[in-house]
Amino acid sequence: MFEFNPEKHYPKETESRVVIRFQDCDPLRHLNNAKYFDYFFNAREDQVPKLYGLEIIDLIRVYKAAWVVYNHNISYVRPAMVGEWVRIMSRILWYNHNTILVEYYMTDDSKTQLKTVLWSTMRYVTLAEGKSTDHSGAVNDFLKATSFELDISDISIKDRVKLLKAEIEKK
Repeated sequence: MFEFNPEKHYPKETESRVVIRFQDCDPLRHLNNAKYFDYFFNAREDQVPKLYGLEIIDLIRVYKAAWVVYNHNISYVRPAMVGEWVRIMSRILWYNHNTILVEYYMTDDSKTQLKTVLWSTMRYVTLAEGKSTDHSGAVNDFLKATSFELDISDISIKDRVKLLKAEIEKK
């Protein structure tokens, strides 16, 4: 279970290094569009426990609620190719009382080329009724400690792709 420690620094972004597998690619050797989701979700699922000491299933058991995706917005910038090593970063870009927006993005291994950006918007819902509920307790602590907290009211994923490309090219 996540226990907030005010003395501890919590990274705002997770990062994984993975290889693009042959079985996940199309005949042109590009990562299949649907497989990006698997790579993104698996990378975050691997990194959250390492960075924050939190297994999401523990929050689900304690609070009897979970985040359910209700919107994906994905922008394919450059293809990921079979056998290529890539970096996958993720972060909670924004949240409110019952919703989070998780941003995932993929680069080449040297982090010089942006490949894909995904925004997943999720609502926090009760397990029993499947109805929206507010974040509370350790869930709120986790969100406060780890969220990037970007004002997304006037930004689109297209704008975000441009910003990420500029940040990556600057390095």
